Amino acid sequence: MKEKLAALRLDGEKRVEASSTLAELQAAKGALLGKKSALTELLKEIPKLDPALRPEAGSAANELKNHLAGLIEEKEEALRLKGAEISPDFDLTVPGIPPLSGGLHPITQMRYDLDDTFRSLGFEIFQEDDITSELSAFDNLNFPQDHPARESMDTYWLMGHDGGHGGERLCLRPHLTGASVRYMRCHKPPYRFVYPGRVYRNETTDARHERAFFQYEALIVDRDVPFAAGKVMVKGILDRVFGRDVPVRMRVGFFPFVEPGFEIDMSCLVCGGKGCSVCKNVGWIEIMPGGTPHPNVLRAAGLDPALYTGFYVNIGLDRLVMMRYGVDDVRLFHSADLRFLSQFR
Repeated sequence: MKEKLAALRLDGEKRVEASSTLAELQAAKGALLGKKSALTELLKEIPKLDPALRPEAGSAANELKNHLAGLIEEKEEALRLKGAEISPDFDLTVPGIPPLSGGLHPITQMRYDLDDTFRSLGFEIFQEDDITSELSAFDNLNFPQDHPARESMDTYWLMGHDGGHGGERLCLRPHLTGASVRYMRCHKPPYRFVYPGRVYRNETTDARHERAFFQYEALIVDRDVPFAAGKVMVKGILDRVFGRDVPVRMRVGFFPFVEPGFEIDMSCLVCGGKGCSVCKNVGWIEIMPGGTPHPNVLRAAGLDPALYTGFYVNIGLDRLVMMRYGVDDVRLFHSADLRFLSQFR
């Protein structure tokens, strides 16, 4: 038994020392200490020895097992340290490769810029879900029952045309204004808040239109809001966002949720007001509707229109981004083409 253990010790020490990789060391460990190793087979023979010889043989076998396990552990640590060493040929003075940096999507960046602008004016930021109901999107906003915006050719209806949650028809929000009414119902006047988000329209896409696009709504409601404050707010926001004077004009327009209502245009910054495909060669581009909230909308919000008034705008965020960067096709911003988007990093 002593001769066998001595031979195993010598063979084991040589195999561990000869291992030059972790894989070789793992193979040596299996051969020396595994279930089918010579040492394991030798341990199985100890119960067959003379009872007087068993303690000494068992102690010697376990001592050899612990000895080999210790050698293997020391060799493994040495190999790992060697693998972590820097090669003598490695030049520490060579500049490394910087990691690729990401960047905000230009529409997201524009939204954050507007958030900062409105916060500086004392506005609260408000958000809500993309799914809304016919009550919120149309009924509360003074839309007539036969208004074409209620049709499936304009609005994406969910859960069937005549059914929905709680008996209401549900849809992807076609605008943000309905949630503004819900906000006013849950808070006390006066109101001064903005509501950014994506909206959905069932319409043909072209250089100026997308089926899913971003709006940015701003609403002021108080007992005495001069109408001129609305245009001053719009002008101030655009000048701050673009960092220069931006010509603005207001045209009379009809929207069910405001009275009076206006189409608010800005000078086309793609062509400098000279006329291009983006502005349809008129030099102006519509960026938002605006006006005083309709009395029926204020009533839906639980307010007395004889006491409260305000000013509302809904900014076309995508078009504002087109103006900022001089891009003539809004679809590029929704294409997920990194070759295009990386330019704005």
